[in-house]
Amino acid sequence: MAAERQEWWTAFGVRLRRVSSGDGRGNWLFVPGGPGLGSESLHGLVAAARVPGAAWLVDLPGDGSNRGLPAIPSDPYAHWPGALSEAAQALDDVVMAGHSTGGMFLLSVPELAAHLTGLALISSAPHAGWRPAFARYAEDHPLPGVDAAAERYARRPDDQNLRALTLAAAPWNFRPSASADGRALLAGLPYCHDAVAWADAHFDDAYRARWTPRDLPTLIVSGDQDHIVDQRIWQDEPGFHGPHVLHRRIADAGHFPWIENPEAVRTAFADLVGRLAPTG
Repeated sequence: MAAERQEWWTAFGVRLRRVSSGDGRGNWLFVPGGPGLGSESLHGLVAAARVPGAAWLVDLPGDGSNRGLPAIPSDPYAHWPGALSEAAQALDDVVMAGHSTGGMFLLSVPELAAHLTGLALISSAPHAGWRPAFARYAEDHPLPGVDAAAERYARRPDDQNLRALTLAAAPWNFRPSASADGRALLAGLPYCHDAVAWADAHFDDAYRARWTPRDLPTLIVSGDQDHIVDQRIWQDEPGFHGPHVLHRRIADAGHFPWIENPEAVRTAFADLVGRLAPTG
């Protein structure tokens, strides 16, 4: 059975790695942002959330370190992001948690609605309206080295230059008190520029949620100082409000809120757990 394995791949090449097994039943699937950063970016989130049941790190084919492997199709992006539905259907009592673009990927796969018992969206968005807001923030808060790193990446878009650009832009993601920890997190990730190129060409600008969690227990959580994805865009978006949707803002935290305030992230996830139907 899939739930008994530590690491496995779906038919389309989605990789699942079980990284924790807590008390209780259920399977929590954590989908990374980026894209291109890889699910290694979410180890800290899993540790902070301390969810019941099993926690799995999920990588789409061709993302992060999930490439160049026998289980990966020759065209790894052919089924992005719909391949995530395979992972949800392969396990029981599934809650999916997506960080940033990972959450947007989840909301782009309407088939997931029938297979989830819960949903968590961390520093994510219901549509691409966050992009111009971030562009304005970046223009108003320039960082030394970002323009030069962006020019190098434009000339030669490879994994090395993607890492350098991400590290140059790291201060936008974290409060100053967490900049060292945040930079250490970003420096250790695998990076995959091909995944970034796919999203840039096929997803980022045109993204809009294709389903809403009508009765599904849902957590929408972010740092109250997230300068990457403006969380105010949820306010006027129909379908993401009601007693089954929990909106939580993490004090003194940025785009990776578990870095600055893991205790508050744990409380937010505990609130979601309290809304989930008991598993039989």
